[in-house]
Amino acid sequence: MATSTSRSCLQYLLHLAQDNLDFRLPEIKALLALRGKPFQPSGNFQEKTPFWCLDGLSEGDVCGVMARSVCAKSAFELWGHGQTHSELRTSLLNYPSENMSPFMHKDSTYRINVYTFNKTLEFADRIKRIDAMEYLPFEGAVSLKSPQHIFCLLEDYGTDPNDIPEHPNYIYFGRWIADGQRELIRSHSVKNRHFIGNTSMDAGLSFIMANHAKVNENDLVFDPFVGTGSLLVACSHFRAYVCGTDIDYNTIHGRGRSSRTNQMWRGPDENIRANLRQYGTEEMYLDVMVSDASKPVWREAALFDAIITDPPYGIRESTRRTGSHKDVTKPPDGIYTESHVPVSQAYHLSDIFTDLLNFSAHHLVLGGRLVYWLPVYRPEYREEMVPLHPCLRLISNCEQTLSSHTSRRLITMEKIKKPEEFDSLAQLADTHFSPYQGHNAFREKYFSGLNKRCAKEDNKSVVNGE
Repeated sequence: MATSTSRSCLQYLLHLAQDNLDFRLPEIKALLALRGKPFQPSGNFQEKTPFWCLDGLSEGDVCGVMARSVCAKSAFELWGHGQTHSELRTSLLNYPSENMSPFMHKDSTYRINVYTFNKTLEFADRIKRIDAMEYLPFEGAVSLKSPQHIFCLLEDYGTDPNDIPEHPNYIYFGRWIADGQRELIRSHSVKNRHFIGNTSMDAGLSFIMANHAKVNENDLVFDPFVGTGSLLVACSHFRAYVCGTDIDYNTIHGRGRSSRTNQMWRGPDENIRANLRQYGTEEMYLDVMVSDASKPVWREAALFDAIITDPPYGIRESTRRTGSHKDVTKPPDGIYTESHVPVSQAYHLSDIFTDLLNFSAHHLVLGGRLVYWLPVYRPEYREEMVPLHPCLRLISNCEQTLSSHTSRRLITMEKIKKPEEFDSLAQLADTHFSPYQGHNAFREKYFSGLNKRCAKEDNKSVVNGE
């Protein structure tokens, strides 16, 4: 195959999945940043469309992105495009022949696929479109089963399934380069995982979080609210060393009631290590331990390349930390018996996020990223609610809608400087760094909205005589 250095004026076309729309751009930007490349869209870039044209990349860059991305379906070397087939023909005939010739000589084999977005074509119509491209100077033989080169005609019929135009809004033609990693969503599905809990993170979102964090081979990744380790599974897939903590003894040790239907108790080997073993990444597992996130046990040093976590919101998992408002008698020697269970108290969301950002500022390496979920009550949400820190720069803020009144936002931050003594004073003086206390009422607002919705449905049933 010809190298990209011998060919000029190359553009690449990404075909993206039409789910998790907010998460796609930060993921692609992060994966390009891992290769030291900026995100340079060409033409009239529209973030919510399924097709993006990118400039300034090599084929190796594109392959590197597709080897990680779960938001992108496929990537192509773009040869031509237009609003009509006539414009596409003109564009293709103007494409440099030296860029085409390595893939069209007589000793090569090829296949042309037709893909339509938001519309289904009959087989005969697909054949007509392929036959209409006879003006391309293919000299090789067609091979449907094992071609050396695959080309694709892509037609975009918009994103509204209720208003599909007769003719495509835009048409692209290019050489297939690589597919994304959408298969990971199925292969790592929580449904088939050995050890799960009530709040185990969806596989697709776990890989998106790892990509937003720019997790790379041999990185050290930490999850302070590790739960059943879904985020560790995703990061270990990208060959990062993983560790975590959680205040829940039973979850860390894989004991207690099972979250599976028709299973009362967890089995003897249901734990986070077993999950990594299931996916062949056990060698990347360092360890997990029972620990209170509000009282870090780590030495004062920049230890982690990434901190990725999903803090409890008080909905399916309680927000607790060790301690008590009452006077608790401690043993004279300060040593508790093995059966001692620490007293716990409420851990407000505003405190969770303040502690998480402070911990990240002290324990991330420079350039390391913090990625976490922030639950919000949608009617009241505004940008100022996102916690900030003098040492961390906000990279992206993506929304996942949970209901008509609630959502959670995936926050990505990057460490830009080491903590200094006056940072704590700056946090007190600048209202931008003050924790938003409204987060503490998220649980009450969540159930308040839920109760109102149930009441409306009940009233509707009464009116309809059900």
